[in-house]
Amino acid sequence: MSPAEFESLTATVLVAILLLAAVLGFVMRETRFCTVGAISDVVYLQDWGRARQWCMAIAVSMLGFTALALYGQLQVGDALYASRRLLWLSALAGGLLFGAGMVLASGCGARNLTRLGSGSLKALVVLLVMGVAAFATLKGITAVARVRWLDSVHLEFAGPALLPEWLAGHVAWPLALLRGLLGLGLGGLLLLLAFDLRPGAERSRALLLGGLLVGLCVTAAWWLGGHLALVAEHPETLEQVYAATYSGRIEAFSFVTPVAHTLDWLMFFSDRNKVLTWGIASVAGVVLGSFVHALWRRDFQWQGFADRRDLARHLLGGLLMGIGGVTAMGCTVGQGISAISMLSLGSFVALAGIVLGAVLMLRHLAETA
Repeated sequence: MSPAEFESLTATVLVAILLLAAVLGFVMRETRFCTVGAISDVVYLQDWGRARQWCMAIAVSMLGFTALALYGQLQVGDALYASRRLLWLSALAGGLLFGAGMVLASGCGARNLTRLGSGSLKALVVLLVMGVAAFATLKGITAVARVRWLDSVHLEFAGPALLPEWLAGHVAWPLALLRGLLGLGLGGLLLLLAFDLRPGAERSRALLLGGLLVGLCVTAAWWLGGHLALVAEHPETLEQVYAATYSGRIEAFSFVTPVAHTLDWLMFFSDRNKVLTWGIASVAGVVLGSFVHALWRRDFQWQGFADRRDLARHLLGGLLMGIGGVTAMGCTVGQGISAISMLSLGSFVALAGIVLGAVLMLRHLAETA
């Protein structure tokens, strides 16, 4: 591939992920897709409607990723989450911090991006703090603690730390068969849980449709990243890479580290080494999609903090999400949908930490109200 063809492909991928993320932002706002809302509905109201919506999104993305892998549309080992190290302590600790932070910040990173698109200045402050904290945890002061105390505690695998690959090392079954059975089986089970087929169970078509569309967006992102963006030989290094991605590997949706990269790109825009990447385009796309939806619904309005206590709560929430999201290698979308769709062992740990952190914080706020 010539340099001009590589640049053209990169531009195409960036536009595609921008538009796909815009669809995601539009859908998330229209269907009230929110992880904090789902967990708080269960904790406070025993309402499982939005939790089933989340299950639907995971199920569809899991089924979609499995189908893409089985049909050779992407190379599983090249995905960002296909590491040979299981950073279980980082995933758990980061998940706990992120879960608690997203409750204080009135939503996770993706939710705050959709709120920003509809005029929330509170979300803007949260995202700025989250981005700075995330960057510090990537390369700054909190990165030292993360690497020294958390990342150093891990399990090493012979292959990618994914459930099918792990089981393949213990049973004499073909890897493709295990991936199909696990991906389709777990995805199908979550699909049944999302529909809640018990007699008399109430089901919201809007919520289930929202989960379906979010799952399809994540699946489309996997295809874009793993198929369309694949470059067999980089024009300069002659190595296989994936165009437009920061890591050079297959990426899907995640919204903590990309917010940090967005701030970095904006602050050092004149530096030629700072280029637009997949994550930056996805951040901009979600905000754009939410903004379009707010204009369509005619409910765009500027929103600020109620008082200093409200400000302090959101500042702390943004800080915890930035540190926790990087430490756990993802957020409710990154680990909670994208990574778990490929059956990453770390995603199960991180997701458990996120849910536990959110539940503990919700109960704490209820007790101190």
